Amino acid sequence: MRRIILASGSKARERLLKQIGLKFQVAVSHVRESRYIKTRCSDLVVSNALRKSRDVAEKFGSGIVIGADTVVLVGDKIIGKPKDKKDAFRILRLLSRRPQWVYTGLAVIDIDNDETFTACDKTKVYMQRLDDRQIRNYFRKVSPLDKAGAFDIQGLGSIFIDRIEGCFYNVVGLPLSKLAVILKRVDIDIFNL
Repeated sequence: MRRIILASGSKARERLLKQIGLKFQVAVSHVRESRYIKTRCSDLVVSNALRKSRDVAEKFGSGIVIGADTVVLVGDKIIGKPKDKKDAFRILRLLSRRPQWVYTGLAVIDIDNDETFTACDKTKVYMQRLDDRQIRNYFRKVSPLDKAGAFDIQGLGSIFIDRIEGCFYNVVGLPLSKLAVILKRVDIDIFNL
């Protein structure tokens, strides 16, 4: 079995990899993510994921490194993780007022064969319109500070979602179907683990 390294400290991504049966270790990248769109949002998240994967791959002599970056786009504004609770409140209020796109970039580096694969997924999310009381009550139960867009679609935040168009797991932070396709290209078949 080849060593798989997740270049992320995201608990949600860890849970998703465990859910599909992968055995892996975590090596958090300390690369600073860019939040400036030069061309397209998809290019931004793929570039960030690639920088994270490369940063971690340099620390290992062999294995497969999985990097990812997720952002929320509302209009032409990127929404990342909130700076504090006040920022989280502003973000969640904004997101509940109009649909948003969630982009996740993937970068998988096969260190042994010196190959790199990238992909991007995007999902449109429609939320219910939230009032201030709902947002405050939500923040009493869930910390929004470690979540892009200040909510968790896989937890209590799920009650705010009217519908999504696209991959649910992309909104959680890791588009599993796209990841499985890339892993198969580096000879890791999810069904033969």
